[in-house]
Amino acid sequence: MLATAESCTGGGIAKACTDWSGSSQWFEAGLVTYSNAAKIKLLNVDAELLEVHGAVSEQVARAMAQGAAQQTGALVTVATTGIAGPNGGADDKPVGTVWLAWSVDGIVRVQHKVFGGNREQIRNATVAFALTHTLSLLGTLAPHYPKP
Repeated sequence: MLATAESCTGGGIAKACTDWSGSSQWFEAGLVTYSNAAKIKLLNVDAELLEVHGAVSEQVARAMAQGAAQQTGALVTVATTGIAGPNGGADDKPVGTVWLAWSVDGIVRVQHKVFGGNREQIRNATVAFALTHTLSLLGTLAPHYPKP
């Protein structure tokens, strides 16, 4: 089963997944944790991580993916946190900065991207990258899992 923990994508990954007929067989849950309070409450993200590193960070993306796995029991999770703009950017975290994390059977992988464009384009690029990389990870790991 797959679960999402989304901030900057606002549920876009969950929507893309559930647009596919039959997704109830493999899609568990989508958590939109836009605020820091929601990240803490729904995903058990440590408040200190948010204070020290900020919501848009490798550490928080990792914690979001792990929290989604813990809260939902899903074998695979994908998490996004970023700055879609047009406001909110800074020199060290410009608009378009996104951290993504995937937890697959307890193993977490994290990637940093900077997408260009307007808010909608950044969010769409993040959704597309998140899903493409999820499929890539599953393809890489598939030989290690027994066939049904």
